[in-house]
Amino acid sequence: MASLNVPNTARVSNLVNEAAIKEISEVLQLHGTTPSGLTEMEAAARLEKFGPNQVAEEKHHGWLQRFYLAVRNPLVILLSVLAIITFATAGGASDIAGGMLMVAMVVLGISLRFIQETKADNAAAKLKSMISVTATVVRDGQPKEIPLKQLVPGDVVKLSAGDMIPGDVRLLAAKDLFIIQATLTGESMPVEKTDARDARTNVSSIEHTNICFLGTSVESGSATAVIVATGAQTYFGKLAGSLSGQQVETAFDRGVKKFTWLMLRFMGVMVPLVFLINGLTKHNWKEAFFFSLAVAVGLTPEMLPMIVSVCLSKGALAMSKKKVIVKRLHSIQNFGAMDVLCTDKTGTLTIDHVILEIHCDVFKKESDEVLRDAYLISHFQTGLKNVLDRAVLKYTELHHELSVDKYVKADEIPFDFSRRMMSVVVEGPDSQRQLLTKGAPEAVFAKCTHFESDGEVFPMEPILVGNLIEQVNDLSSDGFRVLAIANKKVGAQTAYSKADENELVLTGYLAFLDPPKDTAKKAIAVLRQQGITIKVLTGD
Repeated sequence: MASLNVPNTARVSNLVNEAAIKEISEVLQLHGTTPSGLTEMEAAARLEKFGPNQVAEEKHHGWLQRFYLAVRNPLVILLSVLAIITFATAGGASDIAGGMLMVAMVVLGISLRFIQETKADNAAAKLKSMISVTATVVRDGQPKEIPLKQLVPGDVVKLSAGDMIPGDVRLLAAKDLFIIQATLTGESMPVEKTDARDARTNVSSIEHTNICFLGTSVESGSATAVIVATGAQTYFGKLAGSLSGQQVETAFDRGVKKFTWLMLRFMGVMVPLVFLINGLTKHNWKEAFFFSLAVAVGLTPEMLPMIVSVCLSKGALAMSKKKVIVKRLHSIQNFGAMDVLCTDKTGTLTIDHVILEIHCDVFKKESDEVLRDAYLISHFQTGLKNVLDRAVLKYTELHHELSVDKYVKADEIPFDFSRRMMSVVVEGPDSQRQLLTKGAPEAVFAKCTHFESDGEVFPMEPILVGNLIEQVNDLSSDGFRVLAIANKKVGAQTAYSKADENELVLTGYLAFLDPPKDTAKKAIAVLRQQGITIKVLTGD
């Protein structure tokens, strides 16, 4: 069995950099693997040695830990101490009754919090158990789907659009590969990756063009890669490990602490003062002690822990009816104190069901040709089918009218955010190849020299471009999302590139609408009445 020396956490970035600057054959040799992957025996040995491919997660508290967290409340501790002192110095039935009341309030407050948080933890654990993420790995020369946590350094994996990157990997082969790295860099635009050796030594690990990282995903394209690091040894794993510490105190926790310390300061002043004044005036120090103790008990709101737990539990139960799990009871107070709500738009304010409303030529005439070209593009593209593609593909009758099975995809020029367009080259039943393009209207217009209307082709005049942009802006202001469609005939060649996206013929555009939910207007109005400001987070 080939041996693999994986460095410790402090050298993870060095391992990634080393894989980036080496040739593919050297990387495979370094990690004791081949293009046909590891054997099942090798993978099992490495899994035993390096552990499962899991990053640090929020620690799941056992019942003892949850009980300790519930008891640790400063107010509960104060009441418990006072109850003990009351029982120890009880001079009659009334003192015992007072002590029992404090104990009852403490028990009820702790029990309510403990039971509620236990139910929430169990519900969250059940939800997590329902999620299973897999990856396509090559073992014994055969691709197979296995859970992500079973992957090991040296595994060869297959990547395609929509896949999560299963570890820190070095690309062995890549075709039009674009990776979404927003979780690591905050950059919303996909980054293009290649399998070429990256000899740069003065860049950070995250900038290497042939390295993909755990926690990112494939936006479009396909690739084969070898896993360099897994679990806590990955770039993402180190970040997760530094963030998975103790939970931050909520505003409610801080408020309880401040209140408890305020009570202690009052007692620190009042109890000695009452004891001294009583002792000096009545000359009965024993009676003065018990009286000062009664003052301390009287200053403490015995009912407060239970009242707080009941109120927070009521809020948690109300949220549970809305299918929201509240894992930490004290977070309800933070939720209720919210004054700014950041919300997604699609599926939250809108119905998340995009409808193709308009397919027309440059003169706003309904055009079946525009719809046909759009259908072929959406059908043949290998990238993720977004909501706009799905809206086009719902016209299933076109599949039969076009005889799509008779079309052959010759190549694809994938979408990127610098061009804001993508193209596919298809060969029809007549053996004629066409380059079909869709994208942001302004970007497509700039690549067009002609436009088509009623089967005739005309030169693209600057005044027409101005009118088209005005039409698009009007549609956008009405809530529509607009895509332009263009095409051109091309000759047979081995591959096509961005350079072929020129001298296009504009056929028209599509306009999509994602209608708002019926309840959105009312919900926003209610939030504003409560003094909550709405901020919409969207990628549009």
